[in-house]
Amino acid sequence: MSAEWRPALAASIVLRRDRVRDRDLLVMPERVVVLNAEAGRILRLCDGSRTADQIVGELAEDFPGAPVADDVGAFLDRVRDEGWLR
Repeated sequence: MSAEWRPALAASIVLRRDRVRDRDLLVMPERVVVLNAEAGRILRLCDGSRTADQIVGELAEDFPGAPVADDVGAFLDRVRDEGWLR
């Protein structure tokens, strides 16, 4: 994960809130992914306006002492590999 990368959802993907399930969903052509709370929170920050480092910093403030940089970095890399982030 590059520190200056500004992750944003791919153009064909929409992040939606399912009020019935109280969960975030990634809606893609012919596929829907139900996200856990942490994944939804991270992806909501991926709007192209923040760098990867800023996203990690914002989350680290809420979870002091947790390995946020490693966990969030690995998650962002995995989601990018799936083609969900650009």
